[in-house]
Amino acid sequence: MIRGQAERDDEFSVHNIPGMPTGFSYNDLKTATNDFNNKIGEGGFGSVFKGTLSDGTEVAVKRLAGLSQIKKSFLAEVQTIGSIHHVNLVRLIGFCAENSNRLLVYEYLSNGSLDRWIFKRHQELTLGWESRRKIIVDIAKGLAYLHEECRQKIFHLDVKPQNILLDENFEAKVSDFGLAKLIDKDQSRIVATLRGTPGYMAPEWLSLIITEKVDVYSFGVVVLEILCGRKNLDRSQPEEDMHLLGLFERKGEEGQLLDMVDKYNADMQLHGAEVVEMMKLAVWCLQSDYQRRPSMTMVVQVLEGFISVQDNLDFNFINAPAARRTIATTGDGMDAVHDGTTLFASELSGPR
Repeated sequence: MIRGQAERDDEFSVHNIPGMPTGFSYNDLKTATNDFNNKIGEGGFGSVFKGTLSDGTEVAVKRLAGLSQIKKSFLAEVQTIGSIHHVNLVRLIGFCAENSNRLLVYEYLSNGSLDRWIFKRHQELTLGWESRRKIIVDIAKGLAYLHEECRQKIFHLDVKPQNILLDENFEAKVSDFGLAKLIDKDQSRIVATLRGTPGYMAPEWLSLIITEKVDVYSFGVVVLEILCGRKNLDRSQPEEDMHLLGLFERKGEEGQLLDMVDKYNADMQLHGAEVVEMMKLAVWCLQSDYQRRPSMTMVVQVLEGFISVQDNLDFNFINAPAARRTIATTGDGMDAVHDGTTLFASELSGPR
């Protein structure tokens, strides 16, 4: 009886926060998703289903699991992420907080995630230079907004192609704030136990100095993947070429960055010189000393031609040996990190 009252109080409090996204009943979302029939994704906090609202709007419905651990996370996501509106961020349309059910309703983006478009070789619908350049600009603007223009500074902390979604016009939007931590602008560190995605994690994760510059580093990795048309870890390559950053470091020191341009796309090859210039921006973002990396606002300024990439950049940006030791291979061929990193400042986190 007491628990039921707590649930009702919780539901009331969620629905009465000013400026909240639309509240849906569980039955509304069950109907919209055809009884959660069309699964389009899965993350650490639950599954994502495609749905259609009663007015015809297509949506992505995230059904959350493990509610006892994430009630505070859910409320933080709804209240904070729901108030953020930017053309390059996936929009939270609504939520459900009925009884023990917790669901988030996001805009649906028809072209799916970026990894589908840049890692598939020999497919007919590959993206040319201008499309890829525009996607890089979109990602940069979305992250710059999270870092600099929100009332509360937001770190994404899991920037990767799977978390970049594309609409019908191939406009890119940053999604999945599953590891995002919300902190006050005057605080520089965060408090939480986190696991990022191996291959995208900045070296300073090991020293617990976590600032927005970890997103800048991950952005640099994503830019290289977009330009080179391959994953940062590709086990189909010879051993010495398996790790994209190691190969890129070697080619950079040899002055042969042109070799790194996506070989499976004629348009990328045609614009090789411009692609190499963009690679230099990625190098700046990948500096192992986080203080030498640009802010995402500076990245946008470079992309818009207002400032230039810094000179004398270090090509030694691969994770330190200690970082490599924390990464092991799991049975399914995926890399996994075996540590949880305790960080400093706010504990607010949105669900994955």
